[in-house]
Amino acid sequence: MTRTDLSRHITTMPRGKVLISGASIAGPALAFWLNRYGFTVTVVEKASALRGGGYPIDVRGTALEVVRRMGILPQLRDAHIDLRRLTFLDADGGKVASVNPYTVTGGVAGRDLEVPRGELTDALHTAVRDDVEFLFNDSIDSLDQSEHGVDVTFRGGGRRTFDVVFGADGLHSRTRELLFGPEEQFHRYLGYCFAGFTMPNTFGLSHELTMWNTPGRAAALYAVGDSDDVHAFLNFAHPQPPYDAFRNPQAQRDLVAAVFADAGWEVPGMLAAMGDADDLFFDAVSQIRMPRWSKGRVALVGDAAYAPSFLTGQGSSLALVGAYMLAGSLADRNHTAGIAAYEHDIREFVTVNQDQVGEGDATLFPTTARALEQRNDMLRSLSVMPSGEGRPAHSALILPEFMPVT
Repeated sequence: MTRTDLSRHITTMPRGKVLISGASIAGPALAFWLNRYGFTVTVVEKASALRGGGYPIDVRGTALEVVRRMGILPQLRDAHIDLRRLTFLDADGGKVASVNPYTVTGGVAGRDLEVPRGELTDALHTAVRDDVEFLFNDSIDSLDQSEHGVDVTFRGGGRRTFDVVFGADGLHSRTRELLFGPEEQFHRYLGYCFAGFTMPNTFGLSHELTMWNTPGRAAALYAVGDSDDVHAFLNFAHPQPPYDAFRNPQAQRDLVAAVFADAGWEVPGMLAAMGDADDLFFDAVSQIRMPRWSKGRVALVGDAAYAPSFLTGQGSSLALVGAYMLAGSLADRNHTAGIAAYEHDIREFVTVNQDQVGEGDATLFPTTARALEQRNDMLRSLSVMPSGEGRPAHSALILPEFMPVT
């Protein structure tokens, strides 16, 4: 009997009640595995429903084995985006180079996946929705730990007690704030901000991404298949995180419009579309770096604990691997030993992936004219983007087998 078969034939023995905050990627993945190990799982999500759509995301390396063991790999293969070309443009809109996407991402054709974010979240939710409790349109308001459990007060007014609580609530995690204090002490800003939204595909683009650059600025149009829409992306260097804009959509639009006011190519039309977009997503390009991811009966997983930034392309993969490792570490241990094992066993993998990029040195988004010229020269002669020696970061952890509870 294979490991996947075993996971489907576990005789679930009650192991305790678990609350997971966040129903995006890490949360449902963690719920899936904890349920298999006999825990009674509740997932709380502040949104009123799963978030559909979204920019395409990667599932690579070790994370591919996680989704295979979950049984959702075929579904994700069906949703795979066949991106065929990356085209880079200069300030005047002239072509610098067109390259195979895998030479830039370091991925492996025919193995690694790129899927719309909504497809991954839907696959994860479908895999677990019949086995765990989901509470949408609610969130954690307070946590009170004792030797017997965690008393949780919800924003909606409910009160419940759980044996353990896990924060899978993203870069700006409320659980992390309740546990460790303000985000700023763990926030490593990488020197960029970005805005993403959808707009009509009036450009004739198909299965491709086109990116315009000047020093410190990038504008990209990403056509997923032959859709009537494209994903628009505006990235720019900024000396400090614009904290005043994070919760103010109009301030976000004003900042982006000011940065790109004199830009050429298709940027004026992108700015006009951004003004009307109802799906604008704006944030800083940053990481979360923490010396520990837990306190007592509460622990963090995914972006809440170790967001690597989109520059690494590993956020979703780290979330999937982290969820698998956390649940497996708890399979035959108490919460103290299990959480400690999780932090120990995945720390190096997280660090290797986070260390792929440093402040202001993103290869695809140069901030100086000289760096942009060097990048363009590299693209023109590209066979493979530079990478570290040895095992790639996204495959730096060999996924262990965890014995199911019987």
